[in-house]
Amino acid sequence: MKISVVQHNPQDDLSASLNVLFETVKRAADDRPDLIALPEYFAYMGDGSKSLAASGAWFDDINVQVSELAKTLGIAIHAGSLAEKRETGTFNTTVVHGADGSEIARYSKIHLFDVDLADGTQFRESDLISAGSSVEVYELNGWKIGCTICYDLRFPELFRRLRDMGAELILVPAAFMRETGRAHWEVLLRARAIETGTYIAAPAQVFSFNDGKGHCYGHSLICDPWGNVLANASDVLGHVDARLDKDYLNDVRARVPVHLHHVLT
Repeated sequence: MKISVVQHNPQDDLSASLNVLFETVKRAADDRPDLIALPEYFAYMGDGSKSLAASGAWFDDINVQVSELAKTLGIAIHAGSLAEKRETGTFNTTVVHGADGSEIARYSKIHLFDVDLADGTQFRESDLISAGSSVEVYELNGWKIGCTICYDLRFPELFRRLRDMGAELILVPAAFMRETGRAHWEVLLRARAIETGTYIAAPAQVFSFNDGKGHCYGHSLICDPWGNVLANASDVLGHVDARLDKDYLNDVRARVPVHLHHVLT
C-alpha cells in the first residue's frame, strides 16, 4: 500500500482553506497513492474554540465535497477531522471516503484535552466537544487501518486496542501545538509504532492560525513498525508519501511478538 499524508494550514476563511487543501490533495494524487490522509480540523481554524465548534454546521457540506473529490481522483481519503454537530453534542470526527466516494468509516475522538496551568491558563476541550465512545478499524485494499485523532496519541491503551482489533496501519491526524510538538510528537509516534508493531501515519497542521495566536508544529510523519521514520515533512504546505510493506510488518511482529505477551489488561 502507498499512503500520502497532507500537511495543511487552515484558517478562518473556509472556502480559501479548502481550495488550498484540495489543490494539495490533487498534487498528492499525481503520485497515485492508495490512501490520502488529511490533518485534524483540516477545513477551518477560527477565532477560538467556540468558533471551531460552530463550524460543525458545515460538516455535511464539506464531507460531500471530499467524497466527490475522492471519487473524481479514484483514491480513498481519510478526512482528518471536522467538528460534527449531533443532537447529543459536537464531536471531533473523522470520516473515511472510499475511492468510489462512499463512506467506509467514521470515528470520533475519544480523549479530550482539559488542562489547568500554574499561571491560571485553562483550556477545556470538553466544554465544547463531546467525547466519542467507539474504537474504529476499517479495511482498505487488504489492510486494516485504525483511527485516532491528535490527543489520542498520548494513550497507548487505545493503540493496543486497535492492534488487538487487527490494525496494521494507524492514522493520527493532528493539530499538535508547536511547543509540545517539538518535545513529544516524533517520539510518541515512533513509540506507538514500536509498541504495537504497526505502521503509523500522522498528517498534521503547520504554521500559525487565529491571527498568530496559535502555532501548529507540522512535521507530518510516517513511520514503520520498527520505529524507522519513512517520511517527515519539513515546514511547508504539501504532502509526503511512503510505501508500506506487509511482509516487513509481519517480519517485525515475528521478531518482537509483544502482542502475544501482554500480562496486564
